[in-house]
Amino acid sequence: MRIRATVAAVSGALALSAFVAPAAQADNAAPSYKAEASKVLGTSGRTTFGATTAADDLGVTFSNFKIASAVKVGTTNDVSTTVTYTLTHGADYVLNSDDYDNGPLIYKGSSDDPDNMLFGTKPATCTATSSTTASCKGLVDIHPADGDLVNSDAGTWSGGAVAIQYSSDDSSVSFGLGTTKVQRYSKLTVNAGPEPVVKGRTITSTGKLSRANWEDNKYHGYTNQPVKLQFRKAGTSTYTTIKTVTSDSTGNLKATATAVSDGYWRFSFAGTTTTPAVSATGDYVDVH
Repeated sequence: MRIRATVAAVSGALALSAFVAPAAQADNAAPSYKAEASKVLGTSGRTTFGATTAADDLGVTFSNFKIASAVKVGTTNDVSTTVTYTLTHGADYVLNSDDYDNGPLIYKGSSDDPDNMLFGTKPATCTATSSTTASCKGLVDIHPADGDLVNSDAGTWSGGAVAIQYSSDDSSVSFGLGTTKVQRYSKLTVNAGPEPVVKGRTITSTGKLSRANWEDNKYHGYTNQPVKLQFRKAGTSTYTTIKTVTSDSTGNLKATATAVSDGYWRFSFAGTTTTPAVSATGDYVDVH
């Protein structure tokens, strides 16, 4: 789920203690974590953080927050990343009760005015480690085809977590628990030739560096980026960098080298904060 605009007032450095009261549940209907978490965080659908009413804090805190260093997101496939953390609670929070849930979240920008926020469709699962602590594991779900992200969202995000009680207005939210990068998935191709080639002649490698565009759900060339041309001699396992070229205005690449021996040619991109590293599959050239 994507959340944009202004978050409700923060109580203390980390805990958010304002949210919209849950809508009435149908008799015997199971509460929806996704819907309730949206209300706790003051949003309606994928629009903005709305006005909230004062609520009591559940007295839940979070620590030992762990998430992947980077999350690579393409144009159509849903992506989920696992988050683990320690939940510490008092008598007001009943672990594994149907009335209480919790889960991780990530946000871009500042916690009091985030550019975007994402969390899971389902709550985390927790195992008690003492009378007041639990080890929890949850997911942050990203749906690029549904507009969860725009291109400016790529880069460093911060982590947090939320705890809710369905039957009341009580909740706890913590921010600044960790960081991750949400990156635009990258692709890299290569075609080396001619094939075969006479030893001492020129081999020309062409290819393209592209990355996901989250606004039109297509891949576009990643321009003006340094990309290495690399060679691996047949029978070996290590690539050697021959030279570095720069992608053009459409992401295309072209590099030349002298044919010395049979082997594999590829392009390799080191990555940026917004775009992950990627290497093309080596293209074999037979040298006569």
